[in-house]
This record gives sequence, structure tokens and C-alpha cells, in this order.
Amino acid sequence: MIIPSARRALPRAIAIVAAAGGAFAALHYHRLGLTLSHYDARGHLIVARRIFDSITPGWQQIGAVWLPLPHVLNAVPVQIDFFYRTGASAVALSIAAFAIAAAAVAASVLSLTDSAAAAIAGAAVFALNPNVLYLQSTPMSEPLLLATMLAALTLLVRFARSEPVEERTVGAVLALACLTRYEAWPATACALVATLWARWRAGDTPAETTRAVARIAIFPAVAIAGFAVFSRVVIGEWFVQGGFFVPENKALGDPRMAANEIAWGLRAVSGPMLVWLGVAGTVLLVAAAVVSRSRAAALIPASLLAMTSIPWLAFVDGHPFRIRYAVPLIGLEAVAAGFLAGGVLRGRARTLSAIVVAAIALYELRPLDAKAPMVVEAQWDQPNGPVRATVTSCLGAPAPGAKIMASMGSLGHYMQEASHEGFAIRDFLHEGNGDIWLAALETPRLFADWMLIEEKAEGGDMLAKMARERPAFLDGYARVCEGAGLALYKLRSERSR
Repeated sequence: MIIPSARRALPRAIAIVAAAGGAFAALHYHRLGLTLSHYDARGHLIVARRIFDSITPGWQQIGAVWLPLPHVLNAVPVQIDFFYRTGASAVALSIAAFAIAAAAVAASVLSLTDSAAAAIAGAAVFALNPNVLYLQSTPMSEPLLLATMLAALTLLVRFARSEPVEERTVGAVLALACLTRYEAWPATACALVATLWARWRAGDTPAETTRAVARIAIFPAVAIAGFAVFSRVVIGEWFVQGGFFVPENKALGDPRMAANEIAWGLRAVSGPMLVWLGVAGTVLLVAAAVVSRSRAAALIPASLLAMTSIPWLAFVDGHPFRIRYAVPLIGLEAVAAGFLAGGVLRGRARTLSAIVVAAIALYELRPLDAKAPMVVEAQWDQPNGPVRATVTSCLGAPAPGAKIMASMGSLGHYMQEASHEGFAIRDFLHEGNGDIWLAALETPRLFADWMLIEEKAEGGDMLAKMARERPAFLDGYARVCEGAGLALYKLRSERSR
């Protein structure tokens, strides 16, 4: 039996070790120039920065495609040019999230198994993964998702076991998860249902259980409803249904192939033996919850499996395959592997099984593996950077009052790159500028001195489409530069107003 003080001390120690290791990994990838190599990493910085740095600054700039929490947390720091250009403040948030997630894995396993060795083994499966370590070295949103979701599930496990946990704290953490990434929505729903079942199995009446869980559920429900209202106000839709990708996945309309893509992705970001440990551990979590009343709370971590529904639906809808959509499942794999190590055996056998799990993690995972799938995927766009720099040189130095019309949906990453040459987001006219953008789409020469068009990626952006469909769209502009799929047009004469 682990005494309460030791139960608290172990996750804290793991958080400290994880934070130190995460900082080292972040420095490593910074030295390799990979901190912002993923275009979405630059995109998240853009959304946070434009809340204040914009032709039309304000809360509407938070956007409605990505969920808002990562951008709200980083909105003030990235107004400092150093943090915006390097992503350092966002990386610091990711490292902190990584430390919290690793501690939450250990805390969940410790609560379910009462084994420190199993908790350490589960944390190792999570924290040694090179794909997780890379993501926590960037401004990406997956680390924050893993931190909030894993922390919330740890609290729910304790709540289901009638340990002293404030309901509003659990609800607030779930709400934060639901404002970070969409994968949290189905996982939250399943976790609350599992908590209902676990409390009922523990002896609570259905009425008591329903009231207790409802007091938690109101927080994420309000968060999701609030975002839906925000989306309706900003873009006129309750939820963004599409239009931000070209349906090119071979799994389009094929649910089975979409499921196979997710399974392949998990094997790629983890390893075959760890995947089998995760599968076996998940089965054991469910079985233990069904068979034993005292272990009914073991069903709650298994709700992380519901996160797969979001990429599965996206792939069926034709969304391009991305390896990083499999990374959040590593949180479930880690908890499940830890439970497998410590959930059945006792004494020396349990310690030995935990050592075996940790050894498999050390064997299959190379923490700073340069060929890790997530690291490779993040470099897809890297060869285009120097070529795009030639386009930036054609722009020259930023001129007071001059505006560059460009689609942020396709060229947000370029706008962040251009900040190194002194360009602010308010130098660009983009979709977030509302009525000004809509008016510029009708007569761009009245609003923009320059036009920057993505002509190749995903068939070209919306400006490329308009230029093809309306030849007069570019009247008054001359093509002056191009590279890496970008075309730069300059207004021939001074605009009339």
C-alpha cells in the first residue's frame, strides 16, 4: 500500500524530470532549426498574434476552425517579436503541458494499481516517445490536449473512487480540454458515461450518480456551446463543416480504410510491441472494470480511445492523412501499458512486469530519433522556405500603409516567416479582416498594393481560384515574382480611393 504523501510525491517527481527532459529536447530541436518547421506550428503563432496585430484587431481574430485555448494562452506573449518569431513562449507552454501529461499518466496508473513501478513504466512509455517529445518542442496543440485530457481523467478516476476531488475542478479541466482540440469532445462524453457507470458500480444510487456527474458535465457542455455560438457569430456557422482542405485521402468514403490508417499511424509513432501492450492493457482496463466493483473506475482511461473518432471521420471525409493525428493515442497506450504491468500481478512479479514494460519502451523508442515519423512529417515544407524567401525579397522593406492581400488559410505560415523581414500581420489583408476582405475580393486594387497567391498547394488557394474564374480579378496588377508555388503581383499604379 502506498501512503498518500508518496502517492502525491511520485507524479510530482515525474513532472520535474519530464520538464527537464522536455526542455532539453526543445533545445535540441531548436538547434536543428525544427521548432517551427511544421506549417501548423507557425499557423498557431499567427492566430495568437493576430488577436492584437491586425488591420481589425479583436476577439473575432481568435478564429473558428482551430479551438481557442492554445491561442488565448499565447496571445499576449507573442506580441513580443522575439516570442512570435521563435515560438519560445508557445514552446514553454508545450513543455509544461508535457510535464503535466507525464505526471497524469503516472498518477492514473498509481491510483488504479497502487504500484509505483507500474506508474513509472507507464510514464516512460509516454515520455520517451520521440513523436511526443518533438511535438512538445513546438507550438502545436497536441501537448496541451494530452495534458488537459489526461489530468481530467486522473481526477475522474479519483472522483469515481469517492476520493476527495472538487467537482468544479474536474469540470473545469474537462472544459479546458474541450477548448483545445476536437478529439477531447468524444473522449469527454465517454469519460463521463464511464464515470456514471463506475459510481453506480461503487454503490451510489442512479439519482446520486447522475447529479454528481451532471455537476461536472455542465462545464465542458458550456465550453462547447460557447464555442458554437462564437463560431456562429464569427463565420456564420455553428461549426466549420469543411472548405479548409482538399478531399484527397484514399480512405474517402471508406470507413474500414480510414480505421486502418489510424492503426498504421499508431504503429508508426509507437512500435509494434508497445501497440500490443497498449491493446492488451486497454482490454484489461475494460475487463477489470466489468468484473470488479472496486475497479470500476478502470473504464475511465479507456475513454481515450474515443479520440480516434475525430481523425476517422476526417479521413472518411477525405482529409489528407497526417501522422500526428495518431499521437494523442499514446496517452492511452501509456496508461494501458502501466495498468497491464501492475493491474494483476503482485509483489516481485509486478515489479518485474513493470521493468519489462519499461525495457520494451527503451528498446522501441529512441527519444531524439531524427527519423521519427512526426519529425519527418514536420519537415515536408522545409525545402520551400528558401524559395519563398526570394518572393519576400521582391516585396522589399515594409512600406507604411501598404497592404499585401493574401489568404491566411493557405499562407499563414508564410506570414510568420515574413516577420523575420519586419512584416507584421497588420501589413496583410486576409480573411480575418471581415468586410474589408470581402470588399477587396470584389475590387482588390482599391485595397491592396500587393497580391500574394498560392497557386499549387491543394490546387491553389481561394485567390488563385478567383483569378482563374474572373480574369478581371487581377486587373491593374503585374506579376513580379514567383517561387515554391507562390505568385506575387504588384499594383501598377497608385490606388484610387
